[in-house]
This record gives sequence, structure tokens and C-alpha cells, in this order.
Amino acid sequence: MRRSALLAAILAVPAALAATGSDARSLRYADPAETRIIPFSGAFPGCHDPSVLSRIQSRFAHREAGYWNSSLTIVGFDRVRTLAHRPWGPDFVPRGFCSALAHMSDGRVRRVDYAVGEDLGTLGVTWGVTWCVAGLDRNYAFGADCRAARP
Repeated sequence: MRRSALLAAILAVPAALAATGSDARSLRYADPAETRIIPFSGAFPGCHDPSVLSRIQSRFAHREAGYWNSSLTIVGFDRVRTLAHRPWGPDFVPRGFCSALAHMSDGRVRRVDYAVGEDLGTLGVTWGVTWCVAGLDRNYAFGADCRAARP
């Protein structure tokens, strides 16, 4: 008897939530990031900005030399494109998702996925960029094929 009562109670909770409209979408913070007490401005560099691409180049070279004892570098970028701009809505930290082809010093061309976000840089003072070069994420920090670097 107890098991059937417990099962009925467990099954009743999702039904009650569905009936009241209380789901995850209605519980989200609904104010745009620009109207918070400490507001975001919504301003950060775009995917094609030379400062974003040079930051990826320098940090990639530093990581390869320091962690992997490799002289591999990114020589240049091609086919830079925007994948999404603020894909999760206006109430999240403003960021844009990008993808490009990176020409490597070993002659290969690899896809690089990156996200540029407001106040995600040093101490949250400036814009920041997170990036992943497909095939060179040796510790799978972004998952298989840099999946977590895309929206």
C-alpha cells in the first residue's frame, strides 16, 4: 500500500507543475542583462575583430609551447563566421559564438570554435574569449570535436 501511495505522489508532481505552468522556462531570470543593478552594456568585439583573432593566436602558441612542448602555431584565419549572437536570450551574459578555419604552421587547416563574451576577461573587467581548435583539444576540455565551444 505504501509503495503505491508513494508512486502516485511522485507521478502527481510533474502533472501538478504542468497544470500550473511552473516549468523551467517560467522560473528563469527575465530581466535583460543591461537592466541589472550592475548592468552589462552588450558591447564586445565581433568574430572578425583582429584583437580577438590575435588573442586566440597568442594564447594557442603559449599553450602549445608551455603544456604540450610543441612549436605549433596558428598562422592565420579564414572563413570567419558568426554562429550565434546571445543565443540563450537577453538575460544571460552577452556573448557571441564564432567559427573559423585556422591555418596552422604545420600546413594543416583546422576548425576553431570560439566565444567572445562581455566582462569574461581578466578579473571580469574586459571582454574575454574561450576557444577550441578541433583535433588539438588534447585533454577534451570542450568534449569531442570541440562541441562545448559552440552554442
